[in-house]
Amino acid sequence: MSGEIYVARQPIFDRSGQVYAYELLYRSSLDNYFNHHNGDEASSAVINDSMFGFGLDSLTGGKTAFINLTRTVLLNEWITVIPREQVAVEVLETVEPDEAVIAACQKLKKDGYRVVLDDFVYEARFEPLLALADIVKIDFIVSSKEERTALCQRFADKPFLMLAEKVESHAEYQEALALGFSYFQGYFFCKPEVVSRKDIPGFKLNYLRFLQELNQPDLDFSSMERIIKHDIALSYKLLRYINSVSFGWRKKVESIRQALVMLGERPLRKWAALAAFSSIAEDKPPELLTTSLVRASFCELIAADVSMKGKELDLFFIGMLSVVDALVDRPIEEILDEINISDEVKEALIDGGTPAANILKLIIAYQQAEWQQVSEMVELLGIDEARVPGLYCEAIAWADEVGRSD
Repeated sequence: MSGEIYVARQPIFDRSGQVYAYELLYRSSLDNYFNHHNGDEASSAVINDSMFGFGLDSLTGGKTAFINLTRTVLLNEWITVIPREQVAVEVLETVEPDEAVIAACQKLKKDGYRVVLDDFVYEARFEPLLALADIVKIDFIVSSKEERTALCQRFADKPFLMLAEKVESHAEYQEALALGFSYFQGYFFCKPEVVSRKDIPGFKLNYLRFLQELNQPDLDFSSMERIIKHDIALSYKLLRYINSVSFGWRKKVESIRQALVMLGERPLRKWAALAAFSSIAEDKPPELLTTSLVRASFCELIAADVSMKGKELDLFFIGMLSVVDALVDRPIEEILDEINISDEVKEALIDGGTPAANILKLIIAYQQAEWQQVSEMVELLGIDEARVPGLYCEAIAWADEVGRSD
């Protein structure tokens, strides 16, 4: 078994669209799946590696970590190495609710830990665990609409909260909201909310055209200056950024033109893309922007490993634009045609098959813990799989830092 550790984090949202927690998902390697024979190893690895490998805060940004526990790990109380404020104990659906398991959950509750029941399907024998639960997760893929409705009616007067997991569409999200679910987990936030064509709001269209200008081979500083001057938000962000302590200028930079010249072309393209994209995402769940930033940073960081040194900025754009369909509620093909993005970026985002497209597939698969796909992309790109977890965590750290400073 490889000595490397692998992690993906999947966001859990509250009813206002804010990130409430992250579920942490580990494997021992890209091609080594945990099954029921070694589930204890998987469960203990997530506890050990999140605390002493990656560092829990670097993975969750201070949010609660949901961690799956097998029977053995639960009974041995290994989860208690993580402070109760930082973790929710997720009891797997395969754990039988016998006396020992119930006693272990009672002790955790007494010690202040939150108990979550994973992939819950009602049977009377689970009543003792339901009495201890803080959150109950319902799988929207394996359950029917009728089953979900019946469960919500049954649990309407219970003190625990309901979490809808594997919510894959806006329609399912709306159903879960209507049924009274408190938390939501799935990929719905990375997809357009409507299928029909929808006009792009004027302010978003302006920023998309700004991104188009940034993607031109030869950057026109005069044009950039004109665009930024006519947008108060961009002007403020640029001057705040250029005058931040990280640059250490002796004199305050007060003009847009001076700021552009002092930044230089490549840093300017990157800053402007971040500023425009954060403005486009203002009316969307913050995690959507974080997802794009993680992808952008990862794609940029991995350039040297895949013999694409010098293409870092293109890869950064590709990662960032991979969620643009969700930000403006339009199919990505239509958006890219409308802003006339470069063929290389367009091919990576739509057609696939290029090295850049495979890098994007790699980070998307990693974020979603699709380990078979990750393994395939690593082999296809010809990179050292041991590099991937470190680059992923570096990208998370950068994205979280950008999010805090915005």
